[in-house]
Amino acid sequence: MLAAVLPWTAAHFGRAIIMPNLVPPVVTASDAAAYRQRIMDALPPGSDFQPLMTLYLTETTDPDDVAAAAASELVTAVKLYPAGATTNSASGVRDIERVLPVLERMAEIGLPLCVHGEVTDPEVDIFDREAVFLERVLEPLRRRVPGLRVVLEHVTTKEGVEYVQEGGRGIAGTLTVHHMVINRNHLLAGGIRPHYYCLPVAKREAHRLALRAAAVSGDGRFFLGTDSAPHTDATKLQPCGCAGCFTAPNAIALAAQVFDEEGALDRLEDFASLNGPAFYRLPPSASSIRLVKDGTLGLVPSEIEVGADTVTVFDPGFPLTWRVEEEPSQ
Repeated sequence: MLAAVLPWTAAHFGRAIIMPNLVPPVVTASDAAAYRQRIMDALPPGSDFQPLMTLYLTETTDPDDVAAAAASELVTAVKLYPAGATTNSASGVRDIERVLPVLERMAEIGLPLCVHGEVTDPEVDIFDREAVFLERVLEPLRRRVPGLRVVLEHVTTKEGVEYVQEGGRGIAGTLTVHHMVINRNHLLAGGIRPHYYCLPVAKREAHRLALRAAAVSGDGRFFLGTDSAPHTDATKLQPCGCAGCFTAPNAIALAAQVFDEEGALDRLEDFASLNGPAFYRLPPSASSIRLVKDGTLGLVPSEIEVGADTVTVFDPGFPLTWRVEEEPSQ
């Protein structure tokens, strides 16, 4: 899978936050070093793609190991998955009290916490899990560890947007292209579409519009997070299928189309290339890509082969007029 999908990300993105929810998860510095090496070994020849590694927060994570990994610049962040919230999250956090020593150390050294912002209480409706998480978990946590820098990843609700906007310094939010172009009707109306099923699940149209408004607003606290999640069709097209949208091949072109439609192309570079590095305290990339509006994105395949199976590329359901020029300019 890595060999099949990595070239699509490396073709358009100079670097990416690498999620740690493998089986087994990337918990320790040595795990992250080994995973990074596998990524580097799988890159196309000549690629200068930079994987930004993360650690999977568990209730047994060692604060000293996290601090050492950060000091060596091996890891860029730690990821909080509430146990059972998404793909491969069984090893995630059930009791936030048990990870406070790690979070307090992270606050001391300025290491960001990336958050999958959903509760897993079975009594909470799946469409309300993000909003409830903000109230029950994230706000109390940030009050207890006020210096902690947080990225609320793949925001899907108006409440999430407002939380980031009102959250003061130390919080940012990522927005995915698929959440900006589909709502829950696209997933469920007229028949279920498994390739639109992701977590957090797509919400009402009002939430989709709030995400787009935040993306194009120029607010530096919001930036692109593709959450590109490849699953084979064999695992997606089941009675209980996997959650995730594989967007790497067309994510940046989709972002350009959204900003074009909103009359905000002058803000696309900030959203896609500058706001994220600024929050992570990284220099902007020295390289660039050129986006062209000519309607020839059909060159992107509808699926890619992974061994004997396939991974379906996210289809927005409308023709795209933007594409990435083949050769990046410097």
